[in-house]
Amino acid sequence: MQKRKCVSVVQLRKLLTAAICSIAFMALVSVHVQHVIPSSNDHKFNDKIATTRDLQRWTRELAPPHLSKVLFPPPKSNVSRGVSRGISDYEKLWKPPSNRGFLPCTKPTPNYTAPAESRGFLLVHTNGGLNQMRAGICDMVAVARIINATLVVPELDKRSFWQDTSNFSDVFDEEHFVHSLANDVKIIKKLPQELVNATRIVKHFISWSGMDYYENEIGTLWEEYQVIRAAKSDSRLANNNLPANIQKLRCRACYEALRFSPRIEQMGKLLVERMRSFGPYIALHLRYEKDMLAFSGCTHDLSQDEAEELRIIRENTSYWKIKEIDPIEQRLKGFCPLTPKEVGIFLTALGYPSKTPIYIASGEIYGGESHMAELRSRYPLLMSKVKHCNPALPQLVVFGKVGIH
Repeated sequence: MQKRKCVSVVQLRKLLTAAICSIAFMALVSVHVQHVIPSSNDHKFNDKIATTRDLQRWTRELAPPHLSKVLFPPPKSNVSRGVSRGISDYEKLWKPPSNRGFLPCTKPTPNYTAPAESRGFLLVHTNGGLNQMRAGICDMVAVARIINATLVVPELDKRSFWQDTSNFSDVFDEEHFVHSLANDVKIIKKLPQELVNATRIVKHFISWSGMDYYENEIGTLWEEYQVIRAAKSDSRLANNNLPANIQKLRCRACYEALRFSPRIEQMGKLLVERMRSFGPYIALHLRYEKDMLAFSGCTHDLSQDEAEELRIIRENTSYWKIKEIDPIEQRLKGFCPLTPKEVGIFLTALGYPSKTPIYIASGEIYGGESHMAELRSRYPLLMSKVKHCNPALPQLVVFGKVGIH
């Protein structure tokens, strides 16, 4: 009796082993057949073989929800892989960057008060290019608040390298600027007539100064003068260690109050619309204008004649303090812009295809076509603004046919 039981157990083990081997063999055969016979038209044959889709369905029924997709991910065809790779590349190149949790900071805190009674008038002579003047104006709005001054609409720089004769109202929406900051600083367009010839002090505010400097040193000048003139506006206010409401005021001035004039806004929208008609595009500021290169002393890839021309410009520009500059040392320290050729190499390395439209957002490129040829050979769709932009133009002008001004 005991012998029969042993024989039965042995036979059972053999039977189970054979069954397991058969199942494994069938699984291997089914996978092999699926790869060898790609056609799905033979329903009689396919109905008998468990497909990957069937395995997915079976797994999703038995596995926990958070594991079902991990165990058997959906198969990707070559077409879907190509599409997903294309979408991935598109997002990598054109998706807006993350704000990293930063939010607009223009709204004042609850304890913010109306401006105190004005103690005098602040005249401001801005200096530098448009971006420098814009930042300086924002700083001077904050300074006017700190020293309880009435701010006279700032005067734009007319004596710089560009010799631009534009007034504030030519570039910015003056009415909007005055009214949007009414709860922060009193702003007037012109100095009152009775104070035009009054004694005033011209002051070079110390760069990167904080609250103590303006409250104690500049604020005390009201005891002797009714008008203070700021000789320069660039980098005159510290970036850090300022009260939150002063920082927020700078932001309001920059992002809400300083709006371009309607004429410039209209032209800007026109240019953007025309660029967008080409699809996603790059707005590129090369920083490769004559004044930039002369000021910084950067002469890499320039001819000896060009380098000498820039040196003479720097020598003859009285308000540029540094005259002797080693161009090689400047470049090694990272103080020089990339050349147009290097920009083309850089954009290619980032993955931007040669058909990418590029809008050159700058003044006249030094050397013109001779220095733009390498970049244009990589990216033929180089667009530019024109000297007198005509709204009736059917399209933007391609760089090389019309110069940038």
